[in-house]
Amino acid sequence: MAAKLSPSEQLAYSTVRIECELQNGQSGTGTGFFFRFAESGGVHVPAIVTNKHVVAGAKKGRFIMTLSDRDGNPIQQSHHAFIFDNFEHMWIPHPEGSVDLCAMPIAPLLEAANKESKKLFYVSLDKSLTPSVAELEDMVLMEEITMVGYPNGIWDQVNNMPIFRRGITATHPNLDYNGKPEFLIDAACFPGSSGSPVFLYNQVGYATKSGGMTIGPGRIKLLGVLYAGPQHTVSGEVRVITIPTQNVPIAVSTIPNNLGMVIKASKLEAFETFFEGILENERNANKAIQPTQ
Repeated sequence: MAAKLSPSEQLAYSTVRIECELQNGQSGTGTGFFFRFAESGGVHVPAIVTNKHVVAGAKKGRFIMTLSDRDGNPIQQSHHAFIFDNFEHMWIPHPEGSVDLCAMPIAPLLEAANKESKKLFYVSLDKSLTPSVAELEDMVLMEEITMVGYPNGIWDQVNNMPIFRRGITATHPNLDYNGKPEFLIDAACFPGSSGSPVFLYNQVGYATKSGGMTIGPGRIKLLGVLYAGPQHTVSGEVRVITIPTQNVPIAVSTIPNNLGMVIKASKLEAFETFFEGILENERNANKAIQPTQ
């Protein structure tokens, strides 16, 4: 991560606001985050990760990235917009149909910006931030979490910055909720939050499962990706729906109950395997890889 920024500032630059124009003419927003896949031998595949349902049916897409100065620092209020046609088909779906994740390699975008003498600033997450089995086992049931994204599409447009939300884990992140590779968080999850990375973020010290307390440096771990939330209808029926990308009238009124469903970060491993193949094929051509910074 960038050395001159605080941990929370680095997290802010790890996300991107995704705008979609759908086939039916409606528009929606979601959240994506930068991830460095298949890092090996000084190269990697840079990509953006979001939910499949965020880009489903999108004929056009748009997102904005912050520019960087010569010293590698972000230039506030200086941005570059990327606009795409046939947006849905630019994303690689997770190989498991039931896992609501997809990824888009962005090396061509970085190269295009570089040809225009523009350097982009962003902070990529990587697999070192995903918790190990031992780390998950040592977590307590109620951990503090931070979610970064664009609820209801809200953002600091002038500075191209996301919104931070705080909450707690509502089920243990080491357990598969209802047998699926996911867990629940207690946090406000609104349209536009789909694809938001969910972090275990302790700024100073944290409790361990054994009842001890770790004092000193905090910890940041990528626990997973928000994709859905249980809601109840006005008649009291509980339904689980994907967090929508837009605010539209629906026939049955649903009321969020401030719970979110999070896909475990371990499911990103499938993309590691996929992009390792891309890296091998493109290593000599140097088209899909970027030097590790």
